[in-house]
Amino acid sequence: MAEILILPEWLITRAPDPPARAWGVRIDGGTVTHVAPNDELRQQFPNAARIEARGQVLSPGFVNAHTHMYGVLAHGIPLAKAPDGFWPFLRDFWWPMVEDRLDHPMLRAAAAWQCSQMVKSGVTAFYDCLEAPHALPGCLEVEAEVVEKYGQHAFLSFEATERVSRENADLGLQENARFTREKKTDGSLVQGLMCFHTSFTCSPALIRQAFNLAGDLDCLVHLHCSEGTFEPEYAIRQYGMRPIEFYDSLGVAGPRMLASQCVQLSEHEIDLVARCGVRVAHMPLSNCEVGGGIAPIPQLLKAGAVVGLGSDGYIDNFFEVMRGAFLIHKANQLDPRLMPAGLVWQMATLGGAQALAMKGSGCLQPGWQADLQLIDAAFPTPAGEWNIYDQLILYRNPEHIHLVMSAGRVLYQDGQLTWGNEEDIHRALQYQASRLWGQIPV
Repeated sequence: MAEILILPEWLITRAPDPPARAWGVRIDGGTVTHVAPNDELRQQFPNAARIEARGQVLSPGFVNAHTHMYGVLAHGIPLAKAPDGFWPFLRDFWWPMVEDRLDHPMLRAAAAWQCSQMVKSGVTAFYDCLEAPHALPGCLEVEAEVVEKYGQHAFLSFEATERVSRENADLGLQENARFTREKKTDGSLVQGLMCFHTSFTCSPALIRQAFNLAGDLDCLVHLHCSEGTFEPEYAIRQYGMRPIEFYDSLGVAGPRMLASQCVQLSEHEIDLVARCGVRVAHMPLSNCEVGGGIAPIPQLLKAGAVVGLGSDGYIDNFFEVMRGAFLIHKANQLDPRLMPAGLVWQMATLGGAQALAMKGSGCLQPGWQADLQLIDAAFPTPAGEWNIYDQLILYRNPEHIHLVMSAGRVLYQDGQLTWGNEEDIHRALQYQASRLWGQIPV
């Protein structure tokens, strides 16, 4: 890749640090090599290609720390009766009407649409969690083929569960192990990790097996944790302790654990998460959708936990997700000082990368990958280093993004994806959603 200078009006190198005015970056070979004032870069590298980004903010790309690409297929599905709680949501809707019906063509169409929408939303890296028990084996390869065309960094996993059978759960773990092993050696931006569902659909033996495999593969283990009150109540009945306490008793609570949701945590569990180094992915909007509650994110952050931000495959406009994190906790805890905009931007960038144990992304500094976005800075009111983060979160949306780059490769520029025809992608998604809904024969 040829050297290039990106010269914006404002540069965010590492949130929540104040942005620098009239600073930019030099990129060569997919890596940021220099960060300096724009004039210095012009003088030092007169022959480099330039993007003169006047009136724009250059920021690290977003890291979506938790999504379900297949989830888009369920949006708007006809329902005779809405679920009246978290357990009915899973038992009566999500499992039988969505996950158990998924097949490879559905997954391929959903991945193409979601990748296109994440790129347009400034997401340069993401973690996807797939549960499609009757699409085994080979479903992760189907998704990876699509993701690699779009050029984003991605961690893909299959959510093993014993709710179907122990044999099906073993197939899920094998899918993760095979995929993770292969991706560690092929040089792809797409990688794998280990995953199981929850403490109420997986036995202690399966959980230990997942962590043992992850130890051999040197990767993370993802799980959903306490998304609503159901799991804590189950764990207390079954094990005499809450979910994080249960995982700690198994000896698996630690930096290898990536726990998503973490809504219904006790004070002791908050302390355990921070003390053991458990990584957390926070989904403020989907937690509202399933009626799970509002996660104690301010307390987790204060305790020192690593927290990233995710869409959960629900609302994929990442600016909306950030607005949710920015506003919901203030209202819930009656404190407008909570979750300042710079901290939320950090969760959406470096925090997500740290949650995924992803090195070299989430900041714009020498030696780090050129994972970035350019965002229009024509805000309603004057911009200054003291208000850039607030202005971005409150007044920007995907349509204000001019450029998205991953590892130095341009993925989106001036309203156009560099790969794929969006009309064709949309048409395929609509067809596969109709199949899932039973309106077209499978």
